[in-house]
Amino acid sequence: MAYAIIEESGGQRKVQQGDEILIDLVNAGEANVGDTITVDSVLVVGDVGGSAKIGTPYVKGASVTLEITEPVVMGDKLVIRKFRSKNTYERKTGHRQRYTGATVKSINA
Repeated sequence: MAYAIIEESGGQRKVQQGDEILIDLVNAGEANVGDTITVDSVLVVGDVGGSAKIGTPYVKGASVTLEITEPVVMGDKLVIRKFRSKNTYERKTGHRQRYTGATVKSINA
């Protein structure tokens, strides 16, 4: 089975065909289910137990096709707490990041 390491959201992510992943919000949450996204920033393409192509920094001609399954997915809630001892200072806020759910349809080497 083929795998690829792509650059997404400022980080690297290993994907295989059929994987369901969360990516940065697409079109401000207005994307339609079934739309496809092509990721061209592929760092490594290879087969499990076989050889791999390593890019410098990207593999030429390689791409990963994603299909949108959910336009908006809410991430886990992060709680931010600020506290100063011996003072009357305490603040609590929260944040939930919004993502787009996608499925890896194909890996083109």
